[in-house]
Amino acid sequence: MNTRALLEPMGSWAWWRSWFLIFFGCSLMGAAFVLFINPYKFVPGGVYGMGIVLHNIFPSVQVGTFGYMFDVPLMISALLIFGGQFGMRTILAALYTPGFMNVLTRLVYPDEAAVEALDPAQLLGGHLDLSNELLLTCLIGAVMIGVGQGLVVRQQATTGGTDIVAMLLQKFAGIKFSTGIFLADGFVVLSGLVVIGFGLGTDGASSSGWTLTLYSLLSIYISSRVVAYMLDGASYDKLLFIISDHHDQLKQFIIGDLDRSATYIKSKGMYTDAERDMIFLVVSRKEVRQVQHKIKEIDPRAFVVVTDAYETFGEGFKPLPEKSDIQAE
Repeated sequence: MNTRALLEPMGSWAWWRSWFLIFFGCSLMGAAFVLFINPYKFVPGGVYGMGIVLHNIFPSVQVGTFGYMFDVPLMISALLIFGGQFGMRTILAALYTPGFMNVLTRLVYPDEAAVEALDPAQLLGGHLDLSNELLLTCLIGAVMIGVGQGLVVRQQATTGGTDIVAMLLQKFAGIKFSTGIFLADGFVVLSGLVVIGFGLGTDGASSSGWTLTLYSLLSIYISSRVVAYMLDGASYDKLLFIISDHHDQLKQFIIGDLDRSATYIKSKGMYTDAERDMIFLVVSRKEVRQVQHKIKEIDPRAFVVVTDAYETFGEGFKPLPEKSDIQAE
């Protein structure tokens, strides 16, 4: 059998899938900004958040265009520091996202004046005006941004902007990726407070400037948590430490029914000084109840400790990360 012939289509599929996820993630981010962030003057950090700030000073320039202005030097930095493949993916993603935002903005607003004003009352003919539901709007936009950004970063690319800054902080300062985004975006939010909240923009002071700043901070926190979830996943695995005198039956259950393995750890009772084998077992969260019920059935007097496993690597779980992989936490 020609193994190479079998592997090539798989490699080709992985390549196409990677690029699809990059552009889908960028589109999701762009749609979040155009539909749920920009019209309500939230400033959720990033180059597009700064673009919102500057759009209030120069309304004739679209938010996406400001994104191009900031992304170019950051893309060059990514290309030089993180290598050719990473740089190329970042360049294409960062070029696509603001362009997509500009095109979508033109499509969802009726005329040039509405584009400059970013009036939610004119968004899609007023059918998507959520001015009275700012918290809901903030949540939807932040989750979409986090999911889109997470999809892109999982493909070892970025959308440009402060996520490149966050990756630089992770590489050179040892700061968590999601924390780096939070710190970098905090500066952008403060700029939004000064321009939009304190009235340095063309529209004058906003009576809800402080409220918008709080919503902006909330959106940054939510999107950073979503990015962390997208990169590292949730802690669904559980550790079980089991002390029992019925090892043979437990072994048969773990290997035969659970289709897992476990480890014996030598232990010694403090009160009795008796040496015993303690079973160390890792299972998914949905398997915990099954294991507990089986232990009770086999040995009601067993001593069991269940605790969280933040991350589990190895056969049956996640593969160990590469050195170049981005770690959210």
